[in-house]
Formats: sequence, C-alpha cells, structure tokens
Amino acid sequence: MTQAEMGIGRRRIGIRRSPFIVAEIGVNHDGDPDRAAELVRAAAASGADAVKFQWFRADQLVGDSSATARYQRRSGVGSQIDLLRGLELDRSALAGIVAEAHRLDIAALVSVFSVDAVPEASSLPWDAWKTASPDIVHRPLLEALAADGRPLIVSTGGATLDEIVRAHEWLSGFEVGFLHCVSAYPTPLDQANLGAIATIVDATNRPGGYSDHTNEVMTGGMAVAAGAAILEKHLTWSRTAEGPDHAASLEPEDFKRYVDVARTVHTAMGSGDKKRSEIEGDVMSVARQSIRAARPLVAGIRLKRSDLVVKRPGDGLEPWRTEEVVGRTLQRDLGIDEPVHLEDLR
Repeated sequence: MTQAEMGIGRRRIGIRRSPFIVAEIGVNHDGDPDRAAELVRAAAASGADAVKFQWFRADQLVGDSSATARYQRRSGVGSQIDLLRGLELDRSALAGIVAEAHRLDIAALVSVFSVDAVPEASSLPWDAWKTASPDIVHRPLLEALAADGRPLIVSTGGATLDEIVRAHEWLSGFEVGFLHCVSAYPTPLDQANLGAIATIVDATNRPGGYSDHTNEVMTGGMAVAAGAAILEKHLTWSRTAEGPDHAASLEPEDFKRYVDVARTVHTAMGSGDKKRSEIEGDVMSVARQSIRAARPLVAGIRLKRSDLVVKRPGDGLEPWRTEEVVGRTLQRDLGIDEPVHLEDLR
C-alpha cells in the first residue's frame, strides 16, 4: 500500500512515518475555557501531535433542535440547540487554546461546521482544518476550507466509497487526507472495520487514517498496522462526566497508553521493505546450508552430483547453484565437508 504525504505544522505525515496522533477534545471541555486548556496540556503530556476543537455557533448550525442522535439522547439531550449553546467556545477562548497548543509545541486543528464561520475561524492560526463525517456531502464547506490553503483532514463515517472518491475529486489539487470512521459512539470493536483504511487509501492515494470512536486502547496500534498514518481519538477529563462524547473518550492515562501502543506498533512495522536485516546476519551465516564436499576430493576431477552434499553453515555456494557445479573441474583439493566456492571451479 502506498500513499502520498502531507504536512501539518512541522510534521510530515505518511505511511512510513510515525503516526500523527490527534487528541480530539471536541466539546469535552463542557464549554469551560480553563478545562479546554487543561485538556490541551494533558494531550501534550500524553505524546499527542495535535489537539482538535470544534468551531460552531448553535444558531447557525441547527435548524430542527429536536433532531438528536441516540447517543445524545442517552446523555439526556432533549434539544440539540440547547446542548450546543452550552458547549460553544467564543473566538477569544479558542485563540487562547491555539496559543496554549503552540506553546506546548503541538499542532492545533479545528472542525468548522458552517461556511459562514470559515472567515472568522480563518483569522486564528490553526495548523489544519478537519471536517466532521456528516459533512463529506457538504461541498461548499469542503471547498471553502480547502481554498484557505491550510491542510484539510476529512472524516468519512457513514460514507460510501463513491462519496469519498467524489469528495476527493472536489478537493483535487489540495493537501488533504481521509480518515476511516464509524459514526457510532462508542463503536463496538467488531464493527470497527479497520480494513477500510487501506480501501480508502487505495481509492484516493492520499494520507489515510482512523477516527477512532471505540472505547479501546489497542485500536490505534491496530489501525497503524492496517495502514493508518493519522489517528484521531477523543480525550476527556472524565468518562463519567455528563455530555455527549465523554463516554466514548479516553481519560489521560489511557490516552497515553493509546499513543504508546500506536507508536510501538509503528516501530514494529518497520520500513515494509523485505530484506535481510543486520540482526539476522549471524543466524543466517550458521543456519543456511551450502554446497560442500561429500568426501575428500582431489584437484582435477570432474565433479559429479555424488561428490557433493548440502550442509550447514552457509559459507559456500548456495544449494540452488548445484547444477552449476556438477560437471565443472575442481581446481584444488577439498577435505570432507569443506565448502565449495566459485573460485574452486573451472
């Protein structure tokens, strides 16, 4: 599997590089700027490369406030607009969050939900844009964000491959990546469908990844093994807190484990090139077999197959060259089990 690369901040992102891990804080700050800053610090301490927030104005975003998802209703949400009004952060608060992230040397990303919000959101030094899964059909929003010139990460939960390819065509020429996602909160492990990461990468030839809504710590590493160059995982201060996303998030200690597992798996995956590594040399020199003299042989004889034997170690000609040796003339005496080399033959 191959894929193009993209850059966010000072990081290059691609399949051969350490995964770019985004701590999705989203609305887990509960509308409190101080808690948002606390979560930024927790993300940095956990080893994340970036934090992500959401830029929305409830009145711009919601038309029918009674439309709520099942996971929102489980959290006691009766009115989507009332929920979102309590979770808004204003421009000043978001500016402080970007500054805190940059002070801690991690990138700051933001999801924008309305075209009308793009100009104001663009006034802050976000390192990249991110779109929520439902907005893969929102061409005006995708194009407005891409036209700003900053990298764009597109989530694909609930989308078909045809919809993903269509969005890729809309965004042709822009620096963009696509995240496999299952829009269920939380996502059961048997529904994660991590094999779709490679499918999306193959269809777009863009950096791919996984927006992870499971409750698991190991899924980031599993996604890396499946080809993810980008990981996004919700971070919260408490999984038992009231709110729509806390239950499908990880607390800081588990989030750090998530990051560590993902990076360990990346290290174990290596370059992907199949070749003999340096640490294999000693074993192969002993364990491989080579062509040797079956008995004492004198110079000048024409070698027959019965004059030869294949045994360890691998310090002579490799066994696949036996037909090259048979019928050649031996140029020097060989003792029993002595290896045969090309220079011994004429």
